[in-house]
Amino acid sequence: MSSPSSPKRPCGAPIRNWTELPEDVTAAILSRLGAIDILETAQKVCKTWYKVCKDPLMWRIVDFRDDDLPKVHDLGKMCRYAVDRSDGKLVSINLDSFATDELLKYITDSSSGIRCLRLVRCDITSEGLSAVSSRLTLLEELEISHCSVSHETLEVVGASCPLLKSLKLNSRWYSFAHEECNKHALAIAGTMHNLHHLQIFANKLTNDGLQAILDGCPPLESLDLRQCYNLNLEEDLEKRLVERIKLLRLPDDSTDDYEFDATVLEYGSDNSEPEVEFFDEMFMVDDADGEVFPWNGFVEFEDFYYFL
Repeated sequence: MSSPSSPKRPCGAPIRNWTELPEDVTAAILSRLGAIDILETAQKVCKTWYKVCKDPLMWRIVDFRDDDLPKVHDLGKMCRYAVDRSDGKLVSINLDSFATDELLKYITDSSSGIRCLRLVRCDITSEGLSAVSSRLTLLEELEISHCSVSHETLEVVGASCPLLKSLKLNSRWYSFAHEECNKHALAIAGTMHNLHHLQIFANKLTNDGLQAILDGCPPLESLDLRQCYNLNLEEDLEKRLVERIKLLRLPDDSTDDYEFDATVLEYGSDNSEPEVEFFDEMFMVDDADGEVFPWNGFVEFEDFYYFL
């Protein structure tokens, strides 16, 4: 049996020339690409595509997602170039694994209309995010995943961004160090009163912190509490959640659709010593105040060392 072949172009049918598409159609197609693909490939195809790729409207959304990041490039320099091309029209930016305080300042100094900011595994400090919060007054969506950010910074963000409707604050759960901490929950409850959507994955909050969020964020309709294992959802609290929240994810719900690695890290069950890489992933040090932060919360070094 012969293998199926692709359909042949009918005799006499015109050859499609992609460079002759209307510019708005070309822009709509190219806008589906990430920033790396546009800068490294698309704009080099032809003069027409280069012209389209230089249009500031093409750079209203800048996406440097991890899957697209080649390690050989100066991604900070490339990101600055993309921000410059937006000519102040940037509304959404996704920074994965390479952003710094300096880069975040450059972005917010250049763009006062940002509505969506996503920070994943970035070397952003609490001080750095606090310093630029006053430039994010139009921010509606914020994601901070696997970054070290203090509860004081969340308070600054909440006070500076009154339009904030969606917050993702995602961490990693370590089962060996039992700690209860409601500081982040109270910061959210005390300053982010317009939240509609909250994902607070693997946080150390307790029932008190959850109650505060429900009291302080009246519009809340979507709440993701997966791997928040300090919660003890008693009958009254669970009833309140079910009646109040339209889209609810509970601590033990499936993580199959979660974007990041949701494996619970355990240490001490076999009396073995942790590998060096384990500590590299576990610790982030904030030199400003001498504290050592595990991904899933914030404790003084002496207190945390006790559990090891």
